[in-house]
Amino acid sequence: MKAEPLIYETLGLPQRKRLERFGVSRCVDIHCHCLPGLDDGPRTREEAISLCRKIVEDGVTTTIATPHQLGRYCRANSAAKVRQAVGEIAAELAKENLALELLPGADVRVDERLLELLDSDEILTLADRGKYLLLELPHELFVNPQHLLTKLIHRGIRPIMTHPERHPYLQGSLEILKQWVRQGAVIQITAGSFLGDFGRLAYEMAWEMTRCGLVGLVATDAHDHQRRVPRLSAALGMLCAEMGFEFARRICLVNPLAALDGDDIDQ
Repeated sequence: MKAEPLIYETLGLPQRKRLERFGVSRCVDIHCHCLPGLDDGPRTREEAISLCRKIVEDGVTTTIATPHQLGRYCRANSAAKVRQAVGEIAAELAKENLALELLPGADVRVDERLLELLDSDEILTLADRGKYLLLELPHELFVNPQHLLTKLIHRGIRPIMTHPERHPYLQGSLEILKQWVRQGAVIQITAGSFLGDFGRLAYEMAWEMTRCGLVGLVATDAHDHQRRVPRLSAALGMLCAEMGFEFARRICLVNPLAALDGDDIDQ
C-alpha cells in the first residue's frame, strides 16, 4: 500500500529542495535510531527531538525508526513498545512543527528464533508492512545468515543486510556478499561510511561494494544529534560526483522509497 502524499507546504526548505532536485515524492531514511531510551540512540525525549531536527535539516522527509531488537536488546523492545514510542515522538514533532513523517521498524539481530518471533508479533518489519526486514550481523563474530535469508524470502519478506562494510570480518569477502544478493537480500550501506566516518576500512569497503554493484540502499543509521548525526546530504553529494546523478538517486532515494512502499528494489 502506497503512503499518503506529504503536505508539501509544511516541509522545510532542505526537504523541498531534495524532492525537487531528485524528482521523488519522499526522501526516506530506512534505518535510524531516533526513539528515546530504547537502545544506544537518544537517551531522552529532548535528545530525540534534537536528532529529528537534524534529520529534517538533512533533507529527509520520512524516517523509519529502527531501534535494536534481539542481540543484547533481546525482548527489551517489543513491537508494541516501538509502535507506542513512534506515536509519542510523532506527537511531539507535530507540537514542534517539525515536518518529519515517522514510522515504526527495527534493526533486528540475526537470531534462529526470528521467524517464530515474527509470527508472535514481537519483532518489526520495515515500516511495519511485512515486506522488508533490516537484518544486522553480530559485531564480534561472523554468523553466515544464508539459511535465515532463504527462510525469510520464502515467507515473502526480503532481508536488508545493514552496514556490512563496517564489519571487519567481511573485509575482502565480496563473494559472501554476492551470494546474499543472489539469494535475494539487499545490501544497505551507512551514509557516513562513504565519508570516512567509520574508519578507513569501512570507507574502502563501502566504495568497493558500490563499484561492484552490490549496494541497493543508503541510510543514515543516525543515533544522536551530535556524534552519530544523519549524513545523507554529504553522502548523496559524493555519490553524485563519483557514480553519477542517476545512480545516486537510485540507491539514496528511489530504492528507499520502494522499500517503504513494499515495491521491488532495483539492485
